[in-house]
Amino acid sequence: MKVAAQIRNTIERIPESQPFGYADLGIEANDFYSAAKALERLQKNGTIKKVSKGVFYIPRKTIFGELGPDSNGILERYLFEDGKRVAYETGFSLYNRMGLTTQMAFKIKIATKKNPININQGTLQVSSVKSYVDITEKNYQLLGYLDALKDIRRIPDCSVIQAIKRMSFLLKALTSKEQKELIQYALFYPARVRSLLGAILENLNVTIQLEELKSSLNPLTKINISIKATELPTIKNWNIE
Repeated sequence: MKVAAQIRNTIERIPESQPFGYADLGIEANDFYSAAKALERLQKNGTIKKVSKGVFYIPRKTIFGELGPDSNGILERYLFEDGKRVAYETGFSLYNRMGLTTQMAFKIKIATKKNPININQGTLQVSSVKSYVDITEKNYQLLGYLDALKDIRRIPDCSVIQAIKRMSFLLKALTSKEQKELIQYALFYPARVRSLLGAILENLNVTIQLEELKSSLNPLTKINISIKATELPTIKNWNIE
């Protein structure tokens, strides 16, 4: 069967609005060029539409107009690869779910080590940032905590001290094992994240050792987070001002 015919037959079985890519079409690597041409023709005649590079969907037509792709389905394609997590949602939408802000995010941000993501499809707007470490199902929530510390001065509708109080609550709820893992991941983050994490954990009187985190900091570098010692007494030990 020719590649174009194979693609048409496969697409007929894909539900409308469900995003799909080359892997879903069963295309061999040596047929990618022919497949790209076939998909291009299907886009021109309106059979399919493009979401982003290599991702398409079949538009669903209703009496109210044409529906876009399934948002959750699109995100799933970028968060997982072969059933394994390779990315996670970060930014303001995550911070909303963490209780750091009440504002809703109109643009979703994804942290990934894969290729950059840029989707602007109707109400669905997605961009990506480079993750600091490899992402797994076990660590992505901890990485989200570190992202919040990194962006603590930019979280909308939330002061720095409000964010610190909320993050202190979340970090205290972690097990000692998770707190240790958090420190290991923090070593790959900017100095301001390591300093603030150390100050919060020390203020919580955690039982884990913080020496490795402290030794990763340049004692001559001052971290400006606009917080007072009366609000977080341990900042003097972590070069924070």
